[in-house]
Amino acid sequence: MVKVNAHMHTPYSFSAFSDVNDALDRAVAEEVKVVGINDFYTTEGYQEWADGCAKRQLYPLFGIEFISLNEKDQKAGLRVNDPANPGRTYLSGKGLSYPFRLEEPYAGMLSKVRDEANRQVEAMCVKLNELLQQKNYDFRLDLKQITEELTKGEVRERHLAKALRINVYKACDHDAMCIKELLEKLFDGKPLKSSVDNVAGVENEIRGNLLKMGGAAFVPEEAAAFLPMQTVQKIIIAAGGIPTYPFLADDANGDYTDFENDLERVAKQLTERGFHSVEFITTRNDVRLLEKYAAYLYDHGFVVTFGSEHNTPAMEPIELFARGAVPLTDKLLEINYKGACVIAAHQHLMKQGLNGYIDQEGCADRSKRHELEVLGDQLIV
Repeated sequence: MVKVNAHMHTPYSFSAFSDVNDALDRAVAEEVKVVGINDFYTTEGYQEWADGCAKRQLYPLFGIEFISLNEKDQKAGLRVNDPANPGRTYLSGKGLSYPFRLEEPYAGMLSKVRDEANRQVEAMCVKLNELLQQKNYDFRLDLKQITEELTKGEVRERHLAKALRINVYKACDHDAMCIKELLEKLFDGKPLKSSVDNVAGVENEIRGNLLKMGGAAFVPEEAAAFLPMQTVQKIIIAAGGIPTYPFLADDANGDYTDFENDLERVAKQLTERGFHSVEFITTRNDVRLLEKYAAYLYDHGFVVTFGSEHNTPAMEPIELFARGAVPLTDKLLEINYKGACVIAAHQHLMKQGLNGYIDQEGCADRSKRHELEVLGDQLIV
């Protein structure tokens, strides 16, 4: 079975990878043949992704990710796929046009929400520098420098955490005891749990203690940072893509969000909301529960794909595993590959000016999914 990872972030948003070449070289080393770029709010990495895949004989999938808001769910207190924020809904677009094109008014909407996200991070940077001044530290964070050296133009809170970690290590000349003392002071007496050698763990603690809700540098997102769910779906369709619902699915205790806890109901509601494609980040889920959900959704006509994200500092394998590094079952590998085939076929057809898996209104004839699976298999293999 051809290995697929249909959802990976790159440094064009935030990523564990040092650059696109790093991601694709790792894919080759792990024999993952089909790879999907899926950055937050941006398609700037598409050209580099396409060129890098061509050089390595990998098959590229082109995606994007948004955080949207469903006001009806929010008012009802319904947790969708963000366990901490009712109504907030992560959405992906799969199989967007390449070369990328997006007409107005949708291009302006995408640009505006990206600018709003950047503004929130800028405000956090100001608060971090105020905190550093209060604690009498002799260094400050330079947002322009962070943007130029650590990003590809889009700044996220994880970039701030990384920049702060780098500055603390530099101020301490990488002395472990000094690093722990400085961070404990920044955390208002809360000791660092991670080893200083575990930079991903340290950055996650910086983010959790300072930049998330309750942290000294936390800045709440403005309403303008979240487009309505239906608007995001329209943007994805206008960009040639397939609106895709990312399942959070089971947590470590086997629990689900309010929206996802009834499999039959959620499949029906997603269809009613205009979704014909879903995805899972497999390391979150128990392999048995993942297969239960993925197989049910596939059997009910959805396109189902899997990915790893890689949007944290921690470097994980590109080859997909379930929670606890459990290998995916043959059934899951087959479902993922067939999903990738549909996306590949959709990209191919849309590039020729034809309808892909969905039409210009976002409607899908699920009975034709098998035809696209066959076409996509021919394109990939």
